[in-house]
Amino acid sequence: MSADQARNAVGPPYGERGPGNGESGEQGPGNREPGRQGPGEQALVGQESGEQESGKQGSGKQDGETRKTVWVALGANLGIAVAKAVGGAIAGSPALLSEAAHSVADSLNEVFLLASLRRSERPADPLHPFGYGKERFFWSLLAAVGIFVTGGCFSFLQGIEAFRSEESESFSGYVIGLAVLVVALLAEGTSLLRALSQVRAQAKVHHRGTLHEIKVNDDPTLRTVLAEDSTACLGVLLAILGMALHMATGNGAYEAWASLLIGALLVYVAYILGKSARAQLIGEAAAPEMQQEIRDFLDGRPEIDAVTAAMTMRLGPDSVMLAARVDLVAGLDSEEVEEALVRTKRELRERWPELDQLFLDVTDASVADRVRARRARKELDDVVEERRQTDAV
Repeated sequence: MSADQARNAVGPPYGERGPGNGESGEQGPGNREPGRQGPGEQALVGQESGEQESGKQGSGKQDGETRKTVWVALGANLGIAVAKAVGGAIAGSPALLSEAAHSVADSLNEVFLLASLRRSERPADPLHPFGYGKERFFWSLLAAVGIFVTGGCFSFLQGIEAFRSEESESFSGYVIGLAVLVVALLAEGTSLLRALSQVRAQAKVHHRGTLHEIKVNDDPTLRTVLAEDSTACLGVLLAILGMALHMATGNGAYEAWASLLIGALLVYVAYILGKSARAQLIGEAAAPEMQQEIRDFLDGRPEIDAVTAAMTMRLGPDSVMLAARVDLVAGLDSEEVEEALVRTKRELRERWPELDQLFLDVTDASVADRVRARRARKELDDVVEERRQTDAV
């Protein structure tokens, strides 16, 4: 059977919708003769409906936990920002004022993250057929910019100004400032524990260690909150150290250096978060391990002779698109082709529920296609092995 006949049997390739088709890449009832049901179609519809509903419930529960985590962080940062600003003004402490700017930046970022959670839940529409999952990546990028501008740059300015300032400090004011920082550390620590608790719960579900879960977690909202809270705790410790040394020695340079270190820390965190958000916005693939497992699955199908391409892209924290070109074994008629692809798609979704956008294109693989596919597979295997060795270190 030719490739054109196979395409006509299984519906439009790569996301073209056929008449009556409710899902991209699937052949709908409107493409068949009246009264005729494709092989295995009823089982597929029922199975996918249950899987997608279960996936949505799991995603909704995870988003609910993330929303609670963000609200806890927002409440803590708002209260802390006011306390730090008042304490810094009383004490005349640049390190404490830098920390106040840090908390203001974090509070603004939490507002961004809450907006991302709400906007990313909007359903797909004709202008955005793959949904709004990437809203989270966009708002996470804005949060990174906020950390850099509001937090990092202000802290640098405070540190530079502290080197030039000759104002005398108030001992009682500094005691108040240190008390504020201790309270801030407790509040930031509580928020951090909340974020870590959610990460541990997700790690348990995924059967991974907590550190590994932090490294591979695809939720930009949770990752941003975790980075902010960790940085905030470290920043408070630096501010406490700078103020304590200033009080003990009378040398304001310690606080100035503390402000500069806080600024450098914030700029670094902003860079890491911005780099991650950029990669996701421009179209980041699924994890190499997941790509490898999908290729192994497709290569192991008896109906598939060769997989010439298997491209993935993350559309959201729990949404992945897969577009694959496959060459089927010879001798299959149109009904056998359709039944094989329906079964393949169903089993793909059973193993990877996040594959909510799935496209299989039947093609005739040339010798050049097969060579390119083998080269791409070797590169993927090398990346996976390198990641494994890195994780083992």
